[in-house]
Amino acid sequence: MPIYTAPTRDTRFVVNELLDLPSYGNLPGFEHATPDMIDTVINEAGKFCSEVLAPLNKSGDEEGCTRHEDGSVTTPKGFKEAFGQYRESGWGTISSPEEFGGQGMPHVLGFVIEEFMATSNQAFAMYPGLTTGAISALIAKGSQEQKEKYLPNMIAGEWLGTMNLTEPHCGTDLGMIRTKAEPNGDGSYSITGTKIFISAGEHDLTDNIIHLVLAKTPGAPDSTKGISLFVVPKVLVNDDGSLGDRNPVTCGSIEHKMGIHANSTCVLNYDGAKGWMVGEENKGLAAMFIMMNAARLGVGIQGYAQAEVAYQNAVAYALDRRQGRALTGPAEPEAKADPIFVHPDVRRMLMDGKAFSEGMRALCLWGALQVDLTHKAETEEERAAADQMIGLLTPVIKGYGTDKGYDVATNMQQVFGGHGYVEEWGMSQFVRDARIAMIYEGTNGVQAMDLCGRKLASKGGAAIQAFFKMVGDEIAAAKSDETLAPMAEQLEKALAQHQAATMWFMNNAMQNPNHLGAGAHHYMHIMGIVTLGFFWLKMAKVAKDALAGSPEDPAFYEAKIATARYYMDRFLPDAGALRRKLETGADSMMALGEEAFQTAA
Repeated sequence: MPIYTAPTRDTRFVVNELLDLPSYGNLPGFEHATPDMIDTVINEAGKFCSEVLAPLNKSGDEEGCTRHEDGSVTTPKGFKEAFGQYRESGWGTISSPEEFGGQGMPHVLGFVIEEFMATSNQAFAMYPGLTTGAISALIAKGSQEQKEKYLPNMIAGEWLGTMNLTEPHCGTDLGMIRTKAEPNGDGSYSITGTKIFISAGEHDLTDNIIHLVLAKTPGAPDSTKGISLFVVPKVLVNDDGSLGDRNPVTCGSIEHKMGIHANSTCVLNYDGAKGWMVGEENKGLAAMFIMMNAARLGVGIQGYAQAEVAYQNAVAYALDRRQGRALTGPAEPEAKADPIFVHPDVRRMLMDGKAFSEGMRALCLWGALQVDLTHKAETEEERAAADQMIGLLTPVIKGYGTDKGYDVATNMQQVFGGHGYVEEWGMSQFVRDARIAMIYEGTNGVQAMDLCGRKLASKGGAAIQAFFKMVGDEIAAAKSDETLAPMAEQLEKALAQHQAATMWFMNNAMQNPNHLGAGAHHYMHIMGIVTLGFFWLKMAKVAKDALAGSPEDPAFYEAKIATARYYMDRFLPDAGALRRKLETGADSMMALGEEAFQTAA
């Protein structure tokens, strides 16, 4: 049976020591995040996810969801009861606005809960997961009436939300959507069309589901400039807040998927369902990006979440499974064989998993802090800087984080040898669940092009220059420290590769846009490698300073420094190889005609 223990110690390290969250107590909402409250949230969320959600992960995968003839859906055994505990404990309210019933605490703590939930049971976490994006869109673009009507129950977990974007004939190119919104003459619209791949589109966890749906009004431009956003409840809500008639939106089928079986990924049919426009007509794209950006950060968390749980299980197996002898001589001469943990190739995979997961945790929680500072920093300049930085790094968090998260999950499966391929050990599920994160909420190729095609050039390259300065300043400060200097020098070399790749794009992409497309994936990975190196250097400094103060658990901090060294040794050199690939451009990649790809008989 797979195991999971919430990494509360490492999370407290990142939140309290690396980010120093209590030091922001002067900002709105942060005053609630006292050291005691932070520790309580982390520890209790970890307990809930480890003890309630994790035991349902494997059984939920095996059972899946059931669609009935009337279009209703039943979630796997135990899910409804677990969601009741989630709702009653208020986990979904942590970082939501107090105005609508939330606790108003920093997004950092909300991200902690997202990680623990995704790691313990990704399919379960997806039910409330997209509600966050729907809430964000309603807060930013909804009318006051819409906010008051829907947000309190969505934040409380009484109702959940979805995002309805994709259609059978179009995914990323949303300008092609065919779902129609006909005005009813009373301020509402009649929504007709089919949406696919709708996570948590139908279920039995709540009495209502609030769908956020992209559609086109009559005469709207046949492009992304003609998209509007509508709120379409599964059950209509009366003026007094009670539930009324069932809206004609039904689950046509549940997708048969590779993984996340316990989440009902639905085909939803809208047959004249009543909806209300959110924001301005033909301005739905802006609202969509609010939802998508929130979802992409959540998916980035899912990437390292599956890596983390796979890593935990691989460590336990490597310490228990005996095979062969250590190359330097028997580690346990009294036994017939040594644990496979002693073998360098097994240790390589485990160290990769540890270095990636802990590095990504630092990046994602720091990213959550930037989301907070975007809205709550003291000055407009600080708010703009935080918004600029999280905007730049969102495609890296989603794209690099899920690419490498999947790699780690498969390597942790490899640690098990043949047992990793057998379902009873649970490693297959981690790999299957991790795979979707590279695809949904914008494939990682889309993330790479968003980074290279939009974010790098935005405002004359201000964001990437700010990033280079942030990393460069950290390197310069570390060079004067005997312990940190070697790591700083290694990161400096990787940063130089990153800067050179950026310059190559500037000099070559304008003359041939395919050069940008051909190198975008490599560039995203270079930036991911450098970004995690930046956070490992910061964590090594915090750990070194902590050791100088004689902490109660010195082994924890010593392991941080050792893992930082490993990251610098084993991850950073890849930046140079990727830069050389990028600089080959698109010529050989695009040289063949399509007939050359056809298999001859």
